[in-house]
Amino acid sequence: MPKHSSSLLELARRGAQHRYEELQAELAALVRQFPDLRHGAREVVRRGRRAVTAATEELRPRKRRRFSAATRARMAAAQRARWAKRKAASGGESEAGGRKAGKKR
Repeated sequence: MPKHSSSLLELARRGAQHRYEELQAELAALVRQFPDLRHGAREVVRRGRRAVTAATEELRPRKRRRFSAATRARMAAAQRARWAKRKAASGGESEAGGRKAGKKR
């Protein structure tokens, strides 16, 4: 990775400082326009990264439950039993007139 010159790093620091001051001024303007947000604005500034993390955790999708292999096997066996029962009740023929589904002539 190339090393940056000290003048380039100084310019980057000045730019970052300027942007930080712009954001502080914008935040102050918003608090002046909406005084009821004063407490919340200070809270976000004071807490920093933790406040952002807490806010994003609410938006994350829930984790899906995973079935064990034994449970999946029981579910599959129960579904096969339901299919067999329905096939036996219909007389062993499918709805397509005795042909297997998916085959074309």
